[in-house]
Parts: sequence; structure tokens; C-alpha cells
Amino acid sequence: MVVVTLPGAYAPGYALFRPFGPNKEKNPPILHRGLVITRERLLFILPLPPIATRSVPPTLKKRVGYLYFILEKNFTYVHNARMRIIITGTVGLDKANFLERVEKLVEQGGDEMTVCHVGERMYAEAPDVAPGRILDLPLARLHQLRRSVFKDILALAQDKKNLVVNTHATFRWKHGLFPAFDFDQLAQFDADLYVCLMDNVDALHGRLIEHNVDHSLKDLLVWREEETLATEMMMMGCSLQRSGPPAKFHVLALGRDNSTALTLCRLMFQPRIRKAYLSFPMTHVAEISEVQKEIKRFQQLMGKHFAIFDPSDLEEQQLYLNAVAASEQGQKVMEVEVLGEPMRFDVTEVMRVAGDIHAQIYARDFMLIDQADMIISYIPELPEGKPGLSSGVERELQHAYEATREVFVIWRPKAQPSPFVTETATKVFRTIEESLEYFEKGGYLEN
Repeated sequence: MVVVTLPGAYAPGYALFRPFGPNKEKNPPILHRGLVITRERLLFILPLPPIATRSVPPTLKKRVGYLYFILEKNFTYVHNARMRIIITGTVGLDKANFLERVEKLVEQGGDEMTVCHVGERMYAEAPDVAPGRILDLPLARLHQLRRSVFKDILALAQDKKNLVVNTHATFRWKHGLFPAFDFDQLAQFDADLYVCLMDNVDALHGRLIEHNVDHSLKDLLVWREEETLATEMMMMGCSLQRSGPPAKFHVLALGRDNSTALTLCRLMFQPRIRKAYLSFPMTHVAEISEVQKEIKRFQQLMGKHFAIFDPSDLEEQQLYLNAVAASEQGQKVMEVEVLGEPMRFDVTEVMRVAGDIHAQIYARDFMLIDQADMIISYIPELPEGKPGLSSGVERELQHAYEATREVFVIWRPKAQPSPFVTETATKVFRTIEESLEYFEKGGYLEN
């Protein structure tokens, strides 16, 4: 077993460098022996003198891009030995519950994770503050409390292997909009990963109603955009002096099952796993049960092998469609199910924020594609034999292609796909099984 003190994994071994250029077939590969260090799909080696070789046992090779490495038998791949993660998100998310799910998955995987909830620690340090009233404090005291709590977290970080800080990037309260962090302390924390969590606006509304927090739907949509942008700026500002690999920023939906919790675990502890955006028709196949079963199977199978970003984890279009239907029937108030309970919405208020909802869907899905390595699109066949290719899926495929992501399409209809699909796709498959076989042979699946 190798004792790891660096992010990634390392072990004594060899690295085989294949020559490039016009004479690459004539020149033998160069074999280096030393300390092999992996980080995501990159590989580094601290070499000893090189040895030319033409014969390498193929069973000992693992491919990473154009670089091969050979590891001695005592090599053990160990997930990141030290991870620092910042989790942000607006009020009303119930991040603590989500992080409990993540923590259980980490424990099931044989690892450990410590979560520090900044809000809880601030209340513990200020016992004179009534529950739910801490943001009413003067900004000077709020700032002092936050710095004191984060100072304790920095001390704790010295002894913890994997540390997650649950906090906010911004607050919009009676004081107006103000930051919820300090650059100097976050730079000391030196996070590897910054994740901004999101949830549907109706779910946020439902939780805040329970806690008597005054808000409008417009407020929630604005707060979410501000939190996302501030978290990304937090990452950029705190990473300027970082000596190691660059920190990463991701947006991630809470979801309703463990799939997004599993994605976060993989982002933290499986740096080599591929990140895939799943693309499929949603709105116009919502009532077709057989197609829904196909899509569910597609999601489950891809979720077994990749860190997935699934647009259906954050689906607000249905709230708008419900409002349209209610408006056409002359209703001023509509009732929809939110978090398993019926909830009433003002139809006019929903219609007023329709443009914001649509704009955020558009921008958010593209953001999810940009943070992925590839897009995998499932195109079902509709009952009348037509391809279930929505305008949203077409636009996602085009964006992924233009963003230089790998584009994979699982085309189920009997009709041939159009050139607009085939000419931008890295590969088109007829079945899910065919795609998984390709991914296995191509080294896309982590062992």
C-alpha cells in the first residue's frame, strides 16, 4: 500500500512516452522509471535516467491520452488524500440534508468526510442571537462572527483529511446585497473544489414559506444567479496564488434521489472519472410512459459509469406550463405539488417571471455542458415512428460541439439521423449497450 500525501495518486513505476512527429514510427518509445503521479487524466513522473525499449507487455499498460504508464505490482490507486471543498447555495436549499446523503455515500465507499456548517457555528458562538435572526445583526458584528468561525475551521483543517465547508457566497437581506466570505481566509483554506448547489424555484419557495422568510419568486431567481456568479468569482479570486492544480467550480442540482449526491462524491474522490452531461427530450415526451422508461434506464446506466449532470434534476418549465394552463382557464391561483405537498401559487406572479425561468434554463444547461467532458444524448423513437429530437436537445448538441466537447448520440429511431446530428457527433450509436461497449474499449470507463 502506498501512503499518499499529495492530491491524486502516486506509486513507484514506469512511464512510456510515445514519440511524436514525422519520424515517430522509426523512433522507439522512451521508458522512464521513477515516481508516477496521476491527477485526473494527466500524468507526471519524477524520472530516473530513461531507457529505450521496443517491447512492453501490453497487459501492464494503461492509456492516458497519448501517454502510457506502467506501474509496479505494489501500486495502489488511492483517491485524493486531502480534499477541501466549499459548498454554497441560497437560503431555502436544505444543504445540510443533502450533505448528510453525501457523507453516507462517502462512508459506504470506505472514506471519511467532515462537514463544517458555518451558519450553525455562528449561532453556537453567539448564543444571545435568537434562531433565524442572525442576519439582522449589524454587519460589523456579523463580519466578526464569520471570521471567528472560519478561523476555527482553518485550525480544524490541519487535522482533517477531507473537509467540506457549507456556507453562502452572498446574502441579500435588510442590509441589501453583501458578501458572506472573506478572500484572505478562503485563500488559506485553499479549496480544491467549489460547488454551488441549486434547486427548483418552487421548492425554494416551499421551504422559505415554512420558515416565514419574506420573498417573491423573482427574489429567488435573482438570489440564485447572484450566488452562482459570486461562487465562481470566489473560486477565481482565491485560486490566483494556488501552487497546485487549479481549483474547480461546478453548479449542481440537489435532485430528488442520490444521483447528484453520488456525482458530488465522484467529483471529490474520483478525479479521473469522466463527467457527462445527459441530453434527452423532456417536456414533449413527459406523458409517453414507454419513452419515460427508456430515458430512466439511460439515466441509470450512464450514472453507473460517469459523474453525470442531468438537466431533469432542475426542472422549472413545468411550473410555467401549469401557470399557462391555469391562466387559460381564468384561474388566479393554482395548486401544484411541491416536495410532496400541495402548494398554492399566484398565476400572475409565475407568468411575470416566465422570462427569467426560461433564460436561466438556457444559461444553466449550457453551463452544465461546459463543466462536463462530453455530452451523451438519447434520442427515442416516438409512438408514431418519428425521432424524439426536441429543439432543446438540438441546441445542446450544437453547443457541446462548439465548446469542443465530445458528442455522443444514442439514436433509437429507425429513420436515419440527419447530417445536423451525424456531422457534429463524435460517434452515433443505435443502442445504449453499443455505447457502453464503445466507452469500455475506448478507456472512458474508470476501472
